Amino acid sequence: MTSSFFLLPSLIMKFGVIVFPGSNCDRDVVWVTQGLLHQPTRMIWHEDTDISDIDIIVIPGGFSYGDYLRCGAIARFSPAMRATAEHAKQGKLVLGICNGFQVLTEAGLLPGALVRNAGLHFICDRTSLKVERGNTPWTSAYTSGEIIDLPIAHGEGNYYADADTLAELEEHDQVLFRYCTEGGEISDAGNPNGSLNNIAGICNRAGNVLGMMPHPERASDPMLGETDGMKLFQGLLMATVAAVL
Repeated sequence: MTSSFFLLPSLIMKFGVIVFPGSNCDRDVVWVTQGLLHQPTRMIWHEDTDISDIDIIVIPGGFSYGDYLRCGAIARFSPAMRATAEHAKQGKLVLGICNGFQVLTEAGLLPGALVRNAGLHFICDRTSLKVERGNTPWTSAYTSGEIIDLPIAHGEGNYYADADTLAELEEHDQVLFRYCTEGGEISDAGNPNGSLNNIAGICNRAGNVLGMMPHPERASDPMLGETDGMKLFQGLLMATVAAVL
């Protein structure tokens, strides 16, 4: 797990994890960024507005505001999200996981919407994903076409967008992760929730905002038996290395 690049002071990246009423994966993220990767991490209450010290904002999974109205519909109006929108405009990194992905779409930082799963049931399982691109800050520790396994836990993870938006996402290579079978086939058989184009994670056009329904933070600690998610966080540090060398 420990790699030599963790030891270089120039490679320190400060994470900020937004905490809404109802968030329940915030401490899981902190364990990865601070406990395993030894990066400074601050938990940001949803009413806070000063995030100027943060390099990457993480909007964690959970049930922000009890998922009333729609998942993420209330959280989008929080002061911390207004600050996050400005953070993203500056080209800084923003990661939304599960409920965080829903918040990002509600806030207009990512296109489309997350709607009820095709089977209308909450899904708690592991799923295979295909990494579509390995040349982004989010995927630099993966290879293009790599098949990984990550946990999912959601009732509204079915990605939907109109035909024009889908075409733009595909044209500009904004789909970073797709649901697939264990053998890497992009098909209905590998799609757990009915997402259009098997979409599991997308980035904005600039590439600095990522939303994904699977939970990389739950597949990062070797003690849990899965580490495919750790490569996403390690990739962020590797991208930082490349930027300063």
